[in-house]
Amino acid sequence: MQALFLDINGVLVEDRAPIPGAIEVLSEARGRGLTLRFVTNTATKGHGSILRDLRQMGFALEATELFTAPLAARHYLLRHHLRPHLLVHPAIAVAFADLAGDPPNCVLLGDARDGFSYGALNRVFQLVQQGLPLIGIGRNRYFREGGELLLDAGAFLQAIEWAAGIQAVVLGKPSADFYAELVASTNFSAQHCLMLGDDLEADVIGAMAAGLAGCLVQTGKYQQVDQLRLPPQASLIASVAELPAKFAWSIRP
Repeated sequence: MQALFLDINGVLVEDRAPIPGAIEVLSEARGRGLTLRFVTNTATKGHGSILRDLRQMGFALEATELFTAPLAARHYLLRHHLRPHLLVHPAIAVAFADLAGDPPNCVLLGDARDGFSYGALNRVFQLVQQGLPLIGIGRNRYFREGGELLLDAGAFLQAIEWAAGIQAVVLGKPSADFYAELVASTNFSAQHCLMLGDDLEADVIGAMAAGLAGCLVQTGKYQQVDQLRLPPQASLIASVAELPAKFAWSIRP
């Protein structure tokens, strides 16, 4: 292992506080020369806001180490000269305001929370029916917040796909393209990278399908039933604090 990719919510942070041992493990990883990436599909906060929140909680990281699905979506829109119709959270809409145009030539769908009204979803459906490509910021089914599991944008993305009979382009976990960009941001091949997450499908199965090693933590959105579908080659640990023991590290004083 030369590069360590870590999901944020449920792996490093829970209920706006560091998970016990997370900060110490990251310090140890840096001391061992590992390349770190903080990876998230969160689409209700801007890149700068996530960075500030992590630093205020005591995590030391550079802006270039934060890899978010909204940022990947923006890069994709720019590369393909796309003008999106937006159905995203107001907190990240500003990041795409300069790209939006009339008429749009694609649809961008993210975690819009209460913005997922019938009217808003039906408008997306109509545009996709007219031939506009649908681009999703992640495909997560649900997330954990305030001790509860909450419906995520993946459910709405799949509803539009099913109704319109199309396949969306997904920028974020578990997309193979997203993982390819993540790996490319390091100097290593996928086989030398480990993805640590609490989402079996997006973090572990998605990463392993892209050639990375995968490790599931039993914190965050993890559920007991996840063990039944855990790939044989995947690792399972109670929390990020067990990472050094799992990979035979010794925490330095």
